[in-house]
Amino acid sequence: MPTLSTGFVRAAVYADKVRRVLFARAKGLDPQEIVRAAAEFNMKIFDIMQERKVDKSDVVRIRCDFNIKDGKIEWNWDSLELEVYSREEKPLLSEAMGEVEESREALKEIVTELSGLSTELMNIAQKINELINRVRREHIGEER
Repeated sequence: MPTLSTGFVRAAVYADKVRRVLFARAKGLDPQEIVRAAAEFNMKIFDIMQERKVDKSDVVRIRCDFNIKDGKIEWNWDSLELEVYSREEKPLLSEAMGEVEESREALKEIVTELSGLSTELMNIAQKINELINRVRREHIGEER
């Protein structure tokens, strides 16, 4: 039985994490079914978080087993676990999550920069190849 597990995440962004994890865990399934199941799951979690007065800055970890039957995701609600670490109760965890989020943003910036450099390198390689071909044609008499 597959399990959805968010890892530690801020309560404010749990829904996005649930959707991303579910897409990874249910590969090959119709994307609309994954979106439907994620929405169903997120509504249930939202209600529980409202009941428990979870603040959006709290850190949560959510786990729940599910089955895939006839192309549909069925949640095993009996296996649902929602751990909440409030900012007041667990300041070190909250601080660590802040550092993780900062690191994640820094990594996004680095990936964007590397993608730009990769594109520049491909353009330079193309120009070098064009120059080589021109020299071959004009000075060596080779056609390519």
